Amino acid sequence: MWINAAVDIQGSELVMQRGRRKFLKVIGGTSVILAAGAGGWVATRAPERARLPWTEAGRVYADPMRNALSYAILAPNPHNRQPWLVDLKSDTEATLFCQLNRLLPETDPFNRQITIGLGCFLEIFGIAAAESGYRAEIDIFPEGSNARTLDARAIAHIRLVEDTTQKKDPLFTAILNRRTNRTVFDETRNIAQSDLDAIDRSGRGAVRVSVLNDARSIASLKEIGWQASLVETKTPEKHGESVGLMRIGKDEIEKAPDGISLGGPFLEVANRIGYVTRESLADPASGAFAESLDYMRPLNETAGAFIILATAENNRVSQIEAGRDYVRANLTATVLGISMQPHSQALQEYNEMKDLYRRIHAAFAEEGETLQMLARIGYGTAVPPAPRWALDTRIVAG
Repeated sequence: MWINAAVDIQGSELVMQRGRRKFLKVIGGTSVILAAGAGGWVATRAPERARLPWTEAGRVYADPMRNALSYAILAPNPHNRQPWLVDLKSDTEATLFCQLNRLLPETDPFNRQITIGLGCFLEIFGIAAAESGYRAEIDIFPEGSNARTLDARAIAHIRLVEDTTQKKDPLFTAILNRRTNRTVFDETRNIAQSDLDAIDRSGRGAVRVSVLNDARSIASLKEIGWQASLVETKTPEKHGESVGLMRIGKDEIEKAPDGISLGGPFLEVANRIGYVTRESLADPASGAFAESLDYMRPLNETAGAFIILATAENNRVSQIEAGRDYVRANLTATVLGISMQPHSQALQEYNEMKDLYRRIHAAFAEEGETLQMLARIGYGTAVPPAPRWALDTRIVAG
């Protein structure tokens, strides 16, 4: 599921990747219109309002709680659902909840990956709080939790304590530059072993973080990953969940800056002429559906290495810990100039995926472990930040 989240494709740079020539033939004379007289329109198609949280973080809010939260809302999360909802008690106290209408019941039936995303949120919150001289005391699931589904109980109670001895985390500098990169990676560049080791050591200790760059593991994970992508895309109700969350074009993205954003002038034109629509992207017989697979295949094939995160138990606390360590790995990669993209379909717990789930665990999990995250890493093209809801929309007054 994570592989498809927030695909913010901007114009000719990323559209359909290797299928761009075919795509341009399909839209035909529309490209001539763009070139001849719509240059001003093209220049306005970036969803800048939906990206404001990335420029406002740490600059708009004076109190320590909102300041740290302004960074936390930039955390990676499945399908960019941004499920966090904060009950703000004071400038130093809050309770984090999951907004239950933002779950992904088809592809994440036990809300495991949503919980991982909430862990990413909490880790960035703690890093940002430390930068301002505060220690974040985070009590995970203070009222308990349900292993089968998230419910109305709190995800975490958070308290900020001013602490002049609080050590700042060097990963803070990477928060605003962190991206989930869904571009083809440069196969001519090898990742230095020292950089792989740094990512390997990036965790907090409760989760097994392991970078795999041997040829056999890479080949196996590419093959499993691609088969899992096909299972999800070709299972109508699973793919339909993704299609239902697509935001096509600037207007839709800015109206609802979550889900899977398909932006840029070429895709907007393709949408207006009826070629790239939710209906066509859901239809296995359509050209748009076929080209979406063409877009995905090279992402899988150009991984320079993979990172897995595994836990000895598979409870809500371990899922939160996996999220905290995943974002630390992502931030570490950012510091090193390395791109990262989740590739976790084979880890999803629905019936159609069970064979690949068993296969990947048999090959890469230690005895009794649950693989919580799989991501590809390498060197990708620079991409813009993903859309985000403004902080005030994620806060309720306690």
